[in-house]
Amino acid sequence: MRSLTILAVCLAATATVLPAAVYAQTSPQTTTQNDAKTMWEKIKGSWTQSKGAVKEQWGKLTDDDLLAIEGRRDQLVGKIQTRYGISHEEAELQVSGWEKRRARDL
Repeated sequence: MRSLTILAVCLAATATVLPAAVYAQTSPQTTTQNDAKTMWEKIKGSWTQSKGAVKEQWGKLTDDDLLAIEGRRDQLVGKIQTRYGISHEEAELQVSGWEKRRARDL
């Protein structure tokens, strides 16, 4: 009988602690992803104004490139990779840095 009581207490503690631990581990990443999505929605919504900042940062991108990108992050990364002959990872790093600077301006 005593072992059943101990088991019940352990199960109750696990049911309370485990979800909190899982939430604590996933919450910052989810928040960061949501922040990035929100920021790109703003960039996409104001793409006409954002094009100037993109062109300033990556002067090799043509007006046709900017029309094709239309505020889509994946397209921007791909065009930078192509125009500058760099790896996908390097283009991602450049866009991430630009995002952080741009977030302060928005």
